[in-house]
Amino acid sequence: MEETPNEDDGQLSTRYDASQVEQKWYRFWEDKGCFHPEPGEKAGARPYTIVIPPPNITGQLTMGHILNNCIQDILIRWRRMQGDTALWQSGADHAGIATQNVVERELAAEGISRDDLGREKFIECVWQKKEANLAIINRQLRRLGCSLDWQRERFTMDAGLSDAVLEVFLRLHDKGLIYRDAFMINWCPRCRTALSDEESIHQDHPGKLTTLKYPIVGAGGFIEVATTRPETMLGDTAVAVNPNDKRYSELIGRNVMLPLMEREIPIIDDEHVDPEFGTGAVKVTPAHDPNDFEIGRRHRLPSIVVIGEDGKMTAEAGKYEGLDRFDCRKAVLSDLADAGLVSGEKEHAHAVARCQRCDTIIEPLFSRQWFVKMKPLAQPAIEAVRSGKIKMHPPRWEKVYYEWMENIRDWCISRQIWWGHRIPAWYCDDCGETIVSKDEVTVCPKCKCTGLSRDEDVLDTWFSSWLWPFSTLGWPEDTPELKFFYPTDVLVTGPDIIFFWVARMIMAGLEFVGDIPFTDVYFHGIVRDEQGRKMSKSLGNSPDPIAVMDEFGADALRFSIILITAQGQDAFYGREKVEIGRNFMNKIWNASRLVLMNLGDVGTCGTEFDESDYRFEDRWILSRLASAARQITRGLETFNFNDSARTLYEFIWHELCDWYLEIIKPRLYAKDDAGSAQLKDRHVARCVVSHVLDCAMRLLHPIAPFISEEIWHKLNELAPSRGR
Repeated sequence: MEETPNEDDGQLSTRYDASQVEQKWYRFWEDKGCFHPEPGEKAGARPYTIVIPPPNITGQLTMGHILNNCIQDILIRWRRMQGDTALWQSGADHAGIATQNVVERELAAEGISRDDLGREKFIECVWQKKEANLAIINRQLRRLGCSLDWQRERFTMDAGLSDAVLEVFLRLHDKGLIYRDAFMINWCPRCRTALSDEESIHQDHPGKLTTLKYPIVGAGGFIEVATTRPETMLGDTAVAVNPNDKRYSELIGRNVMLPLMEREIPIIDDEHVDPEFGTGAVKVTPAHDPNDFEIGRRHRLPSIVVIGEDGKMTAEAGKYEGLDRFDCRKAVLSDLADAGLVSGEKEHAHAVARCQRCDTIIEPLFSRQWFVKMKPLAQPAIEAVRSGKIKMHPPRWEKVYYEWMENIRDWCISRQIWWGHRIPAWYCDDCGETIVSKDEVTVCPKCKCTGLSRDEDVLDTWFSSWLWPFSTLGWPEDTPELKFFYPTDVLVTGPDIIFFWVARMIMAGLEFVGDIPFTDVYFHGIVRDEQGRKMSKSLGNSPDPIAVMDEFGADALRFSIILITAQGQDAFYGREKVEIGRNFMNKIWNASRLVLMNLGDVGTCGTEFDESDYRFEDRWILSRLASAARQITRGLETFNFNDSARTLYEFIWHELCDWYLEIIKPRLYAKDDAGSAQLKDRHVARCVVSHVLDCAMRLLHPIAPFISEEIWHKLNELAPSRGR
């Protein structure tokens, strides 16, 4: 809390106008530099650091962002009030695929494609979008009261963070942990890019398990295979059976004729095949299924790509070339049925991978991409949590973390889009050499040829954001900020990005800085509507946070969303919940107004008194204040924010307002010409209530900063001896 602007007579207006109070105080805080700490500015003060989960520059904040940022602001204000040198690092994420999709849709509405513009012009359009959207997001955060250090704002594609990305790429490449190879990857035909495993969301989907008959060459008869994706049979290069399945032991080594393609393919044995699934014989399409890809590698089978990057059939699909993959499925089944080669079909629910961003069904695709070897990075990060150096709250998320980390797969980091950090690799057109460099390469170091082509791909968005806790503080330079504020203290985020972001940040911090990036991770729940649905713009059930704050005030929204959110549990939001917060703010305002109107000369009269002059109600409220302070502090320390909010509500509304203020009204209303005993009693009541209100506003401030700041300053203008 800072020195007052001194712009009125020290009394509260009859009606609480949240908009005026909030606008005044945020401007004051920012003008005074209250949110901008310098390393070591206070002798002996410990650093306390939170890095904001950088919002994507794709649009406005949601109610989920409101919850996330309220929690961070509570922590940072609390520790700032405790005297720590507290930094809340601000910034935003470029959100590669998501942002590019948004801009492409907007251009498409004007009849323009990115190819019409070309790479440079398209990127210019995205930068313009970034500037407009980031301004909106930052206005929303300011309106909410977020005490971020705006002077240190960073962006994942600013010059410093871009240099950090290139530095990390080179270091990992030099260590052999970044490599380029052809593997089975997740491909989104809509976004036209590779995706990591974590960006492919698996959902149960009703489908059909179709049994097909493949003619056995030279022996008559058929071998039957079951599949959920008949269109991929055009790229089959084998049929596989389990070596212990006696039904097929005599067929191993023979060939079958691939229907529709008239291509002979072998029958092979592989331990991977489950004899209990379908017929016990499976078609093998190495270019379009991850498991088949592994079988293909073990048996050195060719990979035939029959589905292209656009989701349409390639020339390898023969007469089906150009068909959409799902239209091809219908055509293939029809042609097989006409040939008498479909022997059965049944309903079969199975998990289908969808793109996290556009919900398109993912196509497994054989493709050359860039990867990071994750196992060497994962082991130290596992130990950091297991040893207790990093604690997760609630602790149940540690088990999820271990399961993913202990079974981690290599990370596909290349994306076939334009918006993002371009991969720093050049290829020699003559000798085929690959050169990785932070600087532009014009001559091949191997053959001295000048014919070089730069890699067209960009890096996965998460490749920059996994560096966020230290890149925002100036790494790879050894800056004063990095020395003082790293490692950070608490990360506040949702459990849905525990793999995308949290785990990777732990790995990156240990690998590149040599220390953990944070000591605690608090996973909050999802904000849902009262029907239990996750709030989203697509469902139309998510209110505009600005509209909510216009109607109820930022403090009301902050207090309400914290009150309804238990540790790690989902929050069920409804309009009436915010009314609770608004009513509470009005109660605080009216009670404080009553106190301020009846303080008189409490700060200057110099009347002496001691504990024996306290009445029972004075001792009671002071004891309740002490108890509330302990409970509120304990709630903040243990990440039980709703407990702190509930304690504040019970103490201020019921104990302070409903009981103590009502009891002491006759004492406060004593006339100036009353006897000395009454005047002393009035003074004791004034001193106690001003002290309690002062402390209550301090306790309230992290959750409801605006109203508490206004009342605290008004109180200390009238009773200065109580405030400092």
